[in-house]
Amino acid sequence: MYVCVCRGITDSDVKQAIQEGKARCMRSLKVELGIAGDCGRCGQTARQLLEQWVAPKVAFTNVA
Repeated sequence: MYVCVCRGITDSDVKQAIQEGKARCMRSLKVELGIAGDCGRCGQTARQLLEQWVAPKVAFTNVA
């Protein structure tokens, strides 16, 4: 699914950036992929993906 039509960024691109540790917040996602850099309409969807994919990964890696 396209998250950012302006820059051709997909949910797979966002997920890959998160999995590679390049994105943990909107700021790092914007720096890494350029998301929300043009019209900004993708910001809400990108934020939802971050919440969905970062929180479980952080919880999993914090398990002793």
